[in-house]
Amino acid sequence: MEIPVYLFTGFLESGKTRMISETMADKRFQNKERTLILVCEEGIEEYDTSKYSGKVFTEYVESVGEITREKLSEWLKKYNADRVMVEYNGMWNIGAFYDALPENWFVYQEVMCVDSNTFAVYNANMRTLMYDKLSGCSVVFFNRCNGDTDIMNLHKEVRAVSRTVGIVYEYTDGRIQQDNIEDPLPFDVNAPVIEISDRDYAIWYRDMSEDMKKYQGKTVKFKGIAAKDANLKNGEFAFGRMVMTCCEADTSFHGMIATGETGVEVRNGDWLIVWAVLKKEKHRMYGGYGPVLHVLNIEKTTAPENPVASFV
Repeated sequence: MEIPVYLFTGFLESGKTRMISETMADKRFQNKERTLILVCEEGIEEYDTSKYSGKVFTEYVESVGEITREKLSEWLKKYNADRVMVEYNGMWNIGAFYDALPENWFVYQEVMCVDSNTFAVYNANMRTLMYDKLSGCSVVFFNRCNGDTDIMNLHKEVRAVSRTVGIVYEYTDGRIQQDNIEDPLPFDVNAPVIEISDRDYAIWYRDMSEDMKKYQGKTVKFKGIAAKDANLKNGEFAFGRMVMTCCEADTSFHGMIATGETGVEVRNGDWLIVWAVLKKEKHRMYGGYGPVLHVLNIEKTTAPENPVASFV
């Protein structure tokens, strides 16, 4: 039997306990299923399982080292639970939880709770941990908003990480506001040739990765660095940019396979301007489907002023 997991992330006092409690008390969520709540961070609020219908059990997790496949399976068996709610510790990397998931467990929804009043502080001082949670959640709830809350700034910070995550603002007077701010891309996706400037590469690469159909069969032009690999066929090379996601420690190559004979010798480390038709195709280097650039033209060039692309 598959075990659905509802994963709630966020830092201390961000409203995770309250949201889980409200979810458990919601009649639409109540049923005869036995629910295990894994509490990985104890705040001021506590769970009162007497208010929930059905069988609800809590298990307190003291350290990230306790999160193992064996331990999770043991807790599930102990309570004979049908589903799991997780109040995750904001100081723990989310990957530790996903790596420990038993085979029949699946994350049905990952929600991030954020206190809008402390977001800026956490984002400035714990950027890597903030990015870790924002990049994987399906929706982020900014609670404790008021008339002075800079909604636009919150929106921009989230969109710097993901263009697909849902954003909800909860005000102190009880109002709930869905984020409906439009984010026009800094390039024209309907142009005969989609030209990507040096500063917009990270934004374009993320948008292309999240919605590859939008670029299927379209011609793109951008500057990048070539990477040769012995496993690639003649006429093939990797092409892209180094991208900094949240800090210097999280910098990696974001690129794709390029193929085509243009008469220009491409060497490892060459900076190039490439015109190519982008297609989603199966390629052995992806282990499945991914973006492939069918090169139309190549022009050798020099590195941009900032060789590492970013979202800001």
